[in-house]
Amino acid sequence: MNTPSTSSTMPSPHPGLAEPNELARKLGHAGLIPFVGGALFVWLLVGRIDPQPFAFVVSAFTSYAALVVSFLGGLPWGLSMLQQGYDRPVSPAQKLGLIWGVVYSLAAWVALMMPPHAGLAALGGLLIGCYLVDRKCYPELGAAGWLKLRFRLTVVASLSCFLAAAQL
Repeated sequence: MNTPSTSSTMPSPHPGLAEPNELARKLGHAGLIPFVGGALFVWLLVGRIDPQPFAFVVSAFTSYAALVVSFLGGLPWGLSMLQQGYDRPVSPAQKLGLIWGVVYSLAAWVALMMPPHAGLAALGGLLIGCYLVDRKCYPELGAAGWLKLRFRLTVVASLSCFLAAAQL
């Protein structure tokens, strides 16, 4: 039986958010399928199929990575909403998460406008940046237990982006 854990530095104000459950872990891993599949597609089929379907799949892969970066920017927003009251000041972790959440989406949009090799490399870097910022704000936002899963997902997703970019 899984019991919620708390951060060693600060108790979680939302014990239900302290650790991902089995469904969240499975869905997180399922979310890696387009990353790994996209990287494999690029490596195995570059120059071996017609340019138009190849470009379509590369564009789909890049778009998915940008959507994930935007999704990651929304997570601190949701966590902040649980803690924020109209008459309460914004904590440093909430401020960090709210600001960077918007920056992620804007940067992902810029990466979509780049040539795929550059855009995928930028998105791989953004995925790592999302994780690094979340390491700073998740403990205070009650989600420190998610960082282990986030690290694993970030490694696979960013590596997939970098490997595909290197082959384009």
